Amino acid sequence: MKNIPVTLSLYFGRQFLLAVVVMLAALSALVSLFDFLELLREAAARPAASFGIVVEIEFMRQPWTLLQILPFAILLGGIFAFWRLSRSSELVVARAAGISAWQFLALPVLLATLLGAVGTGGLSPLSAVMYSRGETLYNAYLRPGGGPLSLNGGELWVRQADAGLVPGGVAVLHAAGVHLEHNVLRAEQVSVLRLDGQATLLQRMEASQATLSTGAWNLRGVSVLTPGAAPQLVGQMDFPTDLTVRRVEESFASPDSLSFWALPGFIALLKRSGFSPIQHELAFQALLALPLLCATMALVAAGFSMRPSRRGGAARMLASGVGCGFALFMVSEVANQFGTSGAIPVILAAWAPAMAGLFLALALLLHLEDG
Repeated sequence: MKNIPVTLSLYFGRQFLLAVVVMLAALSALVSLFDFLELLREAAARPAASFGIVVEIEFMRQPWTLLQILPFAILLGGIFAFWRLSRSSELVVARAAGISAWQFLALPVLLATLLGAVGTGGLSPLSAVMYSRGETLYNAYLRPGGGPLSLNGGELWVRQADAGLVPGGVAVLHAAGVHLEHNVLRAEQVSVLRLDGQATLLQRMEASQATLSTGAWNLRGVSVLTPGAAPQLVGQMDFPTDLTVRRVEESFASPDSLSFWALPGFIALLKRSGFSPIQHELAFQALLALPLLCATMALVAAGFSMRPSRRGGAARMLASGVGCGFALFMVSEVANQFGTSGAIPVILAAWAPAMAGLFLALALLLHLEDG
């Protein structure tokens, strides 16, 4: 077995990388087109959502889209690159010269791994920032009415309707030290600003502790401050709300809006607050496994596309490669669902599909090269 010349290795790597970039651009354009049409359909019933807003939302989703389709771009681009090299007999000549498939695959697999690493460490932060901005615009223009609600850094902010003092009033509630224990939400240092429709302060309530029950906050240690009047110590009272524990859990930042570098800290915050961090842990492990998944896709592409065209059955092999890649995607989605539900460990759900695909690709390449 000869050492592969540097020029030949660079040539194979360049062909692979060019095919992946072209496929990444094509798939991104296709996915973005369908997503853009769906946004236009939703915007038709929202006069405030102009065409420019829709374009901006779609633009903000672009890095996230690239991150999602990267493994499939590597699979399809690799299949096309290796099939073209095999069809032109360049791979046949290289193997006849004593160059093993493992040698000329080394650089493409390394490039695929580096693309995955760039996606994890570089594209993920950009995707998180832009995706978060896009979701903010989407919620403001295309999905209004849900009520502003956020829970960041262990502090809860919620704005809701409040007709207790005046019709059309609004209440802004801020709670610090939010904790969830046995499906009971507790908070400390609660402030409630009660406003009229013109955002004029009507009343302010301060409570030392609060518990969220069905349809109301149970406030304790309450003092009521009204403009122009002396503070009143109420002690305990119920403040009506449509907030639920489920809505609080759903208000957490989506894993897609957090970068790879920010996820560990947010997971630690969830654990300290008593909330389940499974979705964020799964997203973190999936980003860790992305370089391995990309390398696996490159090997799968090689295994299903390096068959010499003179043997026939090339179309069947290529279709099998595409089918195998999408089957791997389905297995990954099923594993994610099991991981989210807690049926299997998070690490197993994130890494098992990539490892299974890797073993399949290695077995196929061993059969083609040495079998």
